[in-house]
This record gives sequence, structure tokens and C-alpha cells, in this order.
Amino acid sequence: MAVVVSLEEKRKGRPSGLDALLQLCGGDLERVNHAIVERMHSPVELIPQLAGHLVEAGGKRLRPLLTLAAARLCSYRGDKHILLSACVEFIHTATLLHDDVVDGSDLRRGKPSANAVWGNKAPVLVGDFMFTRAFELMVEVGSLDVLRILSQASSVIAEGEVLQLQTANNMATSESAYLQVITAKTAKLFAAACQIGAVIAERPSAECEALESYGTNIGIAFQLVDDVLDYTARQATLGKAVGDDFREGKITLPVILAFRRGDEEEREFWRRTMERLEQQDGDLERALELMQKHKALADTLDRAQHYGKMARDALALFPDSAVQRAFLDVVDFSIERAF
Repeated sequence: MAVVVSLEEKRKGRPSGLDALLQLCGGDLERVNHAIVERMHSPVELIPQLAGHLVEAGGKRLRPLLTLAAARLCSYRGDKHILLSACVEFIHTATLLHDDVVDGSDLRRGKPSANAVWGNKAPVLVGDFMFTRAFELMVEVGSLDVLRILSQASSVIAEGEVLQLQTANNMATSESAYLQVITAKTAKLFAAACQIGAVIAERPSAECEALESYGTNIGIAFQLVDDVLDYTARQATLGKAVGDDFREGKITLPVILAFRRGDEEEREFWRRTMERLEQQDGDLERALELMQKHKALADTLDRAQHYGKMARDALALFPDSAVQRAFLDVVDFSIERAF
């Protein structure tokens, strides 16, 4: 069973990958935060109010940090990475607003979700507003390559959301279908966030592709760990109610592995609770017992480590530097959250 302990204890005082990135890119991140606040402005009062509710709730800012760090890794000299990092965060925030409505989530980053405060209609519309702001920023940057990468990422993310809706409550979902969902829904934006840092620096295609590969693999690893944490973390650690995926009937890899490895009685448990959503007291604990019995959580983490290794391999193209080492540390950070 994965046991959640503080990352600080795990590292025994060594800075996390995010700390290293913040030390390197903290000044630029402040400029990104300023740009985000500025571009959230609207004469329609509810828009900045609702968007600010989510932005001010915190978050790791990992995706915009990756854009800033990728630009630095590629020796970019200019200001376009600031607007693009804000753009990436707007896309991410828009997807969170839509996600919480679709999932019926009451918490986001440990605080009431926007839909819990304002209902469903306003967050959907404000999410649309934030998507349009993101595209305005892309146009302002003036790079067709960047516009192509981020617009394609936005389309793929939307496809991933629809695909996840189709696989929900369906115990016939395969591991490959699940990976297709998280690659589209989560990893695609990680990949785009990294890749555009190389694109605006006009680096060779090999470097652009290496950073895209890094982002894809770190995004998959990140989501695999999130899916484990939904069954093992404390609410304060996860920032949402533990067991939300179970209660919603969301088919994640720990569920798929436990179902495939179980006997017929156990499989009927999963069909009752996940497909028919006929859940009762003690079912979440039973689900965790079955996952432990069949090593579903441990094997999910093994897969996360596999994708983490591929992310590390992608960085071998770049020479050793403080930024490259910080990128490598992000791999550790993404996976060690589960331990």
C-alpha cells in the first residue's frame, strides 16, 4: 500500500523539484501572475470574481513553470514566455472549471469549487471566457507554431474529457483506453507547455521534440500518481475529497487492475459500485482492500516510475545545468507525492 508522508521528510531537507524551479524562475513567475490578474479583467463583474476564486486558491503553477523553465533551458531571450505561461495557466484553469462541473466536485485545492459556490452555469461560461483569453494571448505572441501547438492541445484535451465521459462507469474499459484518456486530458498540456519554450527560442526540432516527450511522460506519471492518491491520501494533501473518483465511478488504473485480477465475486463488487453506483457504507474501504490484495496501487506506481524514466531519458539531449537538474527533480517530485 502506498503510504503518504511529507515530501520534505522524504527528501530530508533537499529542495524539491518545484523549489528548484521556483528559485530559477521565481521572478518570471511573478510576472506571469501579474499577467494572469491583468488578463482576467472584465467589465462583467462575475468573470474576474469567479476566475479569481480558483486562481487565488493556489496550486502548484507547475505547467506555467515548465514553460518558463523550458525557455530558460533553451537560452531564450525575450518576453514571450511570460504571456505563453499565462496562456498555459488559463487553459489549465478553464479545464478545471469545466472538470468540476462535469464531475460534480465540491472541493478544488482544498476549498469550495466554483460550481459549489456559483452553481454549474457560471463556471462553464467563465471557463469558456478563459479559453478565449488564452487564444488572445497566443495571437499576441504572434507565432503560428505556438498557435498550432496550443490550439491542438486544447482540442485534444476536450477530446480527452469526452472520452473520459464515455469510459465512466464502464468496467470494460481497458488499460490502453485509460492511457488514451490521461494522455489527452492531462499529459497533452504538460507536453505543450514544455514544447513551446523551445519553439519560441527557435531551437532545433530535436530539442522541441525532446521537451514534448518529457512533458508527455511527466504528465502521464503525474496523473497515475493522482489516481493512486485518490485512494490513499489525506484530504489536506489531495486538495479534494479522498475517494471522489470512486464515488463518481471514474475508471482509473487502480480500479482496472483490481477488477481484472479479481474473482467473479470481486468483479461484481466493482460492477455494483462503479457501473451501477449502488454504493453503501464501507464500500470505499472494501475497494482499497481489493486494490491492496491485487497490488493495483503498487503496480500503478510502478507504471508511473516507468514513465518518469522515459521523461528523464528525454532530457539526455540537453547538457547538464541547473535548469536541466531541476527538470529531473520534477520527475522525482511528481512520483514521490505518493510515498
